[in-house]
Amino acid sequence: MRHLSLQISLLEGKMVSSDKPNPVYDIRISTVAPGFISGHDAAQELSTMDLAMKLHYLRFVFYFPSPAFDGFTILNIKESMFNWLSHAYIPCGRFRRSDSGRPYIKCNDSGVRIIEAKCHLGLDEWLESRDDSRNTLLVPNNVIGPDFTFSPLVMIQLTKFKCGGTSVGMSWSHVLGDAFSAMGFIKLWAQAIVGHYPAQPLTMAQPQVHARNCQSLNPSPDPLSVKRVDPVGDLWSTSNTSKLETFSLCISTSELIRLQAKICREKGERKISPFECICVVIWQCVAKARQGLGPEAVTICRSDMRNRAKGIITNKSQTISLVKTDLSVAKSDPMELGLLIMNQAVDERMKIEETIERDDELPDFLIYGANLTFVDLSDVPFYEMEVRGQKPAYVNYAIDNIGDEGVVLVLPTPKNCPDGKMVSVTLPENQVVELKSTLKEDWCIA
Repeated sequence: MRHLSLQISLLEGKMVSSDKPNPVYDIRISTVAPGFISGHDAAQELSTMDLAMKLHYLRFVFYFPSPAFDGFTILNIKESMFNWLSHAYIPCGRFRRSDSGRPYIKCNDSGVRIIEAKCHLGLDEWLESRDDSRNTLLVPNNVIGPDFTFSPLVMIQLTKFKCGGTSVGMSWSHVLGDAFSAMGFIKLWAQAIVGHYPAQPLTMAQPQVHARNCQSLNPSPDPLSVKRVDPVGDLWSTSNTSKLETFSLCISTSELIRLQAKICREKGERKISPFECICVVIWQCVAKARQGLGPEAVTICRSDMRNRAKGIITNKSQTISLVKTDLSVAKSDPMELGLLIMNQAVDERMKIEETIERDDELPDFLIYGANLTFVDLSDVPFYEMEVRGQKPAYVNYAIDNIGDEGVVLVLPTPKNCPDGKMVSVTLPENQVVELKSTLKEDWCIA
């Protein structure tokens, strides 16, 4: 039971980290597996891009009003999960290594870990807080390892609020796929609750066979969009040299129009998208917060819909592009930065794959936070996760185990809020106050 005790200690460490009384209590942990034999111990190979993302984890918290789970007991919930996971068995597997040391998933139906908890507060009271760190109390913070072959790839936390509302927290190992893939997985549960199942089980994109390149005496340098870390072995986690802090902004449609007008002034018909406007504003403000000491290079991650298919989880459908300049970002014309993002972003996925495959040791990389990283999640269907006719009042999303350069997530707003974008910013905490001040002073964003 060593792996189970490890998960409990991780959870307890998270729960008591605050100086304030812990509002989450009565924690219970169990495992739910597919209701019938599904994986048949098949070996699911991982693509090179899967391995490139293996150190990152996606954390979701869906906040549902009380009708969603009223009268729906934990036995009812687990029964629906038995059926769900029978149609989504790959994330229920566990990692193994081939003779060469390359990880793969053994589809052995070991299941997902389930955490049940209660909260002293009401849902509205919880959501009124602007403390982004609170969300971590409602989603597991697990990582793969050190008990590599026992670690669950997915964990789910169900927290019941005093008012009857419920949060569903999901921790998803990025090695399985991107945010669209994770949403495809969890939405299958919502469908299973009402007895709807896919015609075919959820599958994983098949890796291409890469011929290993002979190691060159003068190998090319690593792509600038990644940061090589020391080998992690069976514990897929890294440490930051800086303490990171997260805060969120809601930028309305009218504010986005104002930003576009300010950035594109006197530039004729040239327009940049809302996402690129947000990238420009935050990139320049971060540069000013760092007293002009960069960043000269940023990473842009966006969905590549051409490589996305329904029912398939994958890491191949997100571009990882590098944008760099030799100019001072803090002093640059914002429109020039926007055009740089629009026209000169270079997709480095192929370079990343080649770098991994040419190394017999399969190097370990960070991608999010290797540079200041902007991730466009505007089209991810967070608010289409419908449980018994109820959609979430709010969804929190975060990427965990990132590099010190920070991450900016551009997200959709809740359905009952004005159109616009939610922006989640994670940076070293010693830069946050100055960034907020610059955003307010230069762009009237608070």
